[in-house]
Amino acid sequence: MNAMALQVARPRGSLSQLERQAGLGRSDRGERETTPEWVRICRTDQLPVERGVAALVNGHQVALFRLFDGTVAAVGNRDPFSGANVMSRGLVGSKGDVPVVFSPMYKHVFSLADGACMTEAGASLGRYPVRQSDGWVEIGLQPGSAPGSA
Repeated sequence: MNAMALQVARPRGSLSQLERQAGLGRSDRGERETTPEWVRICRTDQLPVERGVAALVNGHQVALFRLFDGTVAAVGNRDPFSGANVMSRGLVGSKGDVPVVFSPMYKHVFSLADGACMTEAGASLGRYPVRQSDGWVEIGLQPGSAPGSA
């Protein structure tokens, strides 16, 4: 199996003037801006369906998965149990209605919806917000936060 890896360097996009005026991305208490910086990763059609792809984004490894329904999920690529960056090589499936990825190392099951481990409480891959825009996949990076903590 050939692994696909992508390297991305620059954030793209920000709040539009209308979004800023509407107060989107800000908490009701007027705290600092929490809207992510969007980073263009690849074209949606470059992602194989139900398989993972690793991307290096601003020094952080991200695992991207395009699901059968066309949605794209992004979680941290580092397996918290082995410490290896292998999650993009995991098997994709589901537990009930929740899309999951099985770690290729110790077979732990992680939700692609929120990155949480479903076989051992307290562990998580973290997740990244994802959007598709004009045929491109973009992930959101929170300024000043740990990778995958969005």
